[in-house]
This record gives sequence, structure tokens and C-alpha cells, in this order.
Amino acid sequence: MPAAKLDTVQLRHVLKTYPGWKAEQDGTALTKTFQFKNFVTAWGWMSQVAIWAEKLNHHPEWSNVYGRVTVVLTTHDQSGLTELDVSLLEKMEMLVE
Repeated sequence: MPAAKLDTVQLRHVLKTYPGWKAEQDGTALTKTFQFKNFVTAWGWMSQVAIWAEKLNHHPEWSNVYGRVTVVLTTHDQSGLTELDVSLLEKMEMLVE
């Protein structure tokens, strides 16, 4: 069963609850840049997130430059944001603390 798409109210709640995340203008993706103290810390966080991404079978689009990781979340087969994106976002936020 495909993940349920987020409606406007749910998207607003996510953006209010998790500072730093931004919705693309068309509402089909969420983006955030995480800043870490160095490359090793950034890579370690990405490794932890990768384990959760595999468990959820939902993988982020991301790039890493030294201590910076830029993330884009979207559910391609739903052409927008779903509960899977929120689940992975929550794991990312939990692991950065």
C-alpha cells in the first residue's frame, strides 16, 4: 500500500514543528541544510540516517560538502510528500541532537 500524501495542514504542521525545513514552491519536496562541526561528524550522521532509510525503504536525495549536508525529501512514486518523508525527517532530526 502506498504511503499517504500529506495535505496542506499536515505540511504546515511539519514546517512549524521542525525549524529549518522548507517546502519547495509546489509543495512536492522538503529541503534542509544541516551543519556539523566537521566532515567525520557529518558522515557519521549520514551513515546513521542511511540505516533508517533502508529500514523505511525510503531514501533521501542529499549532498555533503565537509560539514554540510543538504537534504531533499520527496516520494517520487507519489509525486509529492508523504508520511514516509515525515518519518525519515523525524529520524534525521532525532539523530542530529
